Amino acid sequence: PPSLAMASDPADGHSTLKRCLGVLRDARNDSEQFAALLLVTKAVKAGELDAKTRRQIFDAIGFTFPNRLLTSRQPPAGCPEHTFRALGLTLLACFCTDPELAGHSQILNKIPTFNDILVSPCNPDSTSMIDDVYQCLSAVMATTRGPRELVTKGTVSALCQAYLNGSYGSDRALMLLLGLLAIAEARCWQRDAPHLLAVLSKLSNDFLKAEDMTKFELCDVLPRFIPLSPPLTQDSQGCECLHRLYKGLANILGSKLSQSQRDPALKLAACLVQACGSEWIPAGSAGSKFLALLVNLACVEVRLTLEEPDPLEVEGKKEVVTACYILIEMGIQECLREEKPLLEEMQKVQLMRIMEEAFGAVIFYLRQVKQEELQDPFIFASVRILGAWMAEETSSLKQEICELLPFLVHYAKKLFKEDSPTASLPQPERVSIEGSGLPQDALRFLLPGFCHLTAEDRPRDILISEGAPALLCEYFLHQWEVLTSQPGSLTPLTSTEMSLQTACGIFLNLVVTAPDLIRREKTFSSLMELLLKSLPLLLPQKDHLVLAANIATLGLMMARILASSAVLQETQSAKDFFGAAICFLSQAHTAQAVPGSEALAAAVSPAYASAWADVCELWFLGMQALAGCVPLFPCLPQAVLQARWLESLSEFLTRVAPASVDFELIAAFQGVLVELARASQPCRAAILSHHGGEWANLYGMAALEQCLSEQ
Repeated sequence: PPSLAMASDPADGHSTLKRCLGVLRDARNDSEQFAALLLVTKAVKAGELDAKTRRQIFDAIGFTFPNRLLTSRQPPAGCPEHTFRALGLTLLACFCTDPELAGHSQILNKIPTFNDILVSPCNPDSTSMIDDVYQCLSAVMATTRGPRELVTKGTVSALCQAYLNGSYGSDRALMLLLGLLAIAEARCWQRDAPHLLAVLSKLSNDFLKAEDMTKFELCDVLPRFIPLSPPLTQDSQGCECLHRLYKGLANILGSKLSQSQRDPALKLAACLVQACGSEWIPAGSAGSKFLALLVNLACVEVRLTLEEPDPLEVEGKKEVVTACYILIEMGIQECLREEKPLLEEMQKVQLMRIMEEAFGAVIFYLRQVKQEELQDPFIFASVRILGAWMAEETSSLKQEICELLPFLVHYAKKLFKEDSPTASLPQPERVSIEGSGLPQDALRFLLPGFCHLTAEDRPRDILISEGAPALLCEYFLHQWEVLTSQPGSLTPLTSTEMSLQTACGIFLNLVVTAPDLIRREKTFSSLMELLLKSLPLLLPQKDHLVLAANIATLGLMMARILASSAVLQETQSAKDFFGAAICFLSQAHTAQAVPGSEALAAAVSPAYASAWADVCELWFLGMQALAGCVPLFPCLPQAVLQARWLESLSEFLTRVAPASVDFELIAAFQGVLVELARASQPCRAAILSHHGGEWANLYGMAALEQCLSEQ
């Protein structure tokens, strides 16, 4: 009706709008409603409405009327067929400006409708519908439930198709995809990998072909489309994308660049390294030169930023330096790689020298860190990469690392004691280049370096004086809780288990080099108590043999030092531990048939075979430690007899060909047998009754022969 014509004055417009809302509410027929609605949507599109007025529109018409409009198939006479649908979408886009309404189930259940509109052919007169759909989807994505609903209701594939079609609004489709991948990358790839791979294929092709600033802009976009899982290297289309990205990056990094051009390229390269290691770099001369260039550029960037740190300059460069850390860590791994190496020996030598200079800068920077900066994720990234260097390169920068050890212990202790929510969970392998999130478990990355350092006098003394052993004991107890936190079974958390194994290596070093410390520090009694309880639980678990070997050996070696402590005095936990340790040691070897011969040969038991490279040295140490424990613990000979180890060992040595048993193994058996024969008359009798004198002579066990011959 003419009386409803919208006034040109905004104030009059609002009063007209109120009349329109009244008409909408009280309309007697569709034509009256439609006339009022046209004016309402005109005001909505003009952006003239404040939040209060938009809410009044919703209160007046609710979701029922837009729902009718979306499903209506009969447009008014002389109007395009999608007229009602367009009006309904405009109203929904208006409602979505209210965050509370954007997350409403009535909006969320329209997601399939939004998707359909995105993938439908776009007519010139339907662009406003596309705009409204993108406004609705953007608003939904900003709600708590929104991202999950968008992924499960198929919006990812719709956005991919809209982008690939290159139709109206495709740039907004890409922006929404980037937002969804930032929030729910794993779910997106799990559900829509083929569609996302198609987008990555187009982006990587554009990246390779671009000769203008688009190339550098794509460096910022591409990382979001490079998933950690599934690996791109498993798929032929993914491999093609990676090759295009490699060629595009080689073109960029081989040219003279400004900082604003180089930084995004380094971040993209770091993202590829996190997802695929060095597999995206082809073997051969070109690939090795590219890899060396990449690591070289990363080292230069680290030195330029950290050697003379201007706080403001460092702040602006943290993202790119963190990316450089990832590239340098790849450099370390490639320099150590012996099987099918990408680098030539001369390149390795040059890179190790260049990386050493970069780590000098990292150490210099960390020595300047103030107490109030310790929560900065960039400090964590710097400590993490230094830990990677200390784990592999034990001879360089030793003086500088020794001087930094007090800071490293203090930093690791602070993060551990504060027990951030992330510290007790398995840590993701992806390092955040953006630097978001809390610092996590620093000790995990320092343990391998500490293991090397505790074997040397000066760094070990510093670590002890800074309280590292007590911290490591607490950390071990905590990590054990994490490993066993899932009821009913041990969780296969690789990083947690590796941390426990490496901590055992540190404790073994301390047991050998600083036994007084083990006696003096009360926390080692708590550690001993945990070892006693954990081995019987761990040993039956087939997948945890290496950790069981570490705990068995460490427990036996500590037991020699702490023999007089209450926890080891005829307690049930001590008996259970010794029983489990004997089980571990006694079942490592078996008699095995030799192909083409009737003879049997000594061999590692099948259950131990796959892990023997990691277990072998621990087994021999454990045998020595057990021999040392026999005179100290009267329960041990009895435990050996109960396990019937002497009988099975006698059978083993009698059945196998003596030439198949190497000298080191014979010496290990003899060490334990001599101590058992000396400490226990029943053990001595058992050895003799099973022809011990004969096979002692056969295997050249002179000490055992002499012991058995004594009265």
